[in-house]
Amino acid sequence: MGVIYLIRHGQASFGAGDYDKLSPLGIEQGAILGQALAARGVTPDAVVCGAMKRHRETAQACLSAMQQPAEWVEDAAWNEYDHETMVAAYKPGFRDKAVMATELAATPNPRRAFQEIFAEAQRRWIGGEHDADYPESWAGFCARVDTALTTLQNTLGRSKTALVFTSGGPIGAAAQRLLGLSDERAIRLNWTLANAAVTKLIYSERSLYLSTLNEHAHFEHDARLITYR
Repeated sequence: MGVIYLIRHGQASFGAGDYDKLSPLGIEQGAILGQALAARGVTPDAVVCGAMKRHRETAQACLSAMQQPAEWVEDAAWNEYDHETMVAAYKPGFRDKAVMATELAATPNPRRAFQEIFAEAQRRWIGGEHDADYPESWAGFCARVDTALTTLQNTLGRSKTALVFTSGGPIGAAAQRLLGLSDERAIRLNWTLANAAVTKLIYSERSLYLSTLNEHAHFEHDARLITYR
């Protein structure tokens, strides 16, 4: 049996000028994850990384802690969906980040206010009634991830181990396929995925199975390490 570890990126820089960059905590999460994988005896035959900065920085921190070379195949098919376009389609005024920042700052809890807006924007996106408003529909996104996963499985060959550094959206889409979840349940699952958590898939020549989902016991000794953005 072969193994594919889907790894969500570490904490990104929410509210900063460059959200895609890992926060200092995100880099720490990546390193602790790497130590945990090394302690489990994980030795990758292949490493795949999405094309986003937070994917690369997580891979760098993790592989360094594993004492593995910082080398990978970049595959943009493992990128997250475009959340900025999604939010802007639902709330056009938020195309201007200054307007968004001002409006959120006027609320008692800007993070919670953004989360509520984001949740509604997601529902609109997955509903399928406004696909023309998005460069990539929900169905198209799921198909992209499914193709990436199938291609990886076929490329690896028998009894290999791969690490895939990606985002919560692709991990949720993979889990939806393997568990037969509805669209709404897949999105709800996505909200619970911790930063630098591991989802383990086992594959054979004939099939692909979900072994574990959202593993983050490597952070449970320190509550500050458990984050979701």
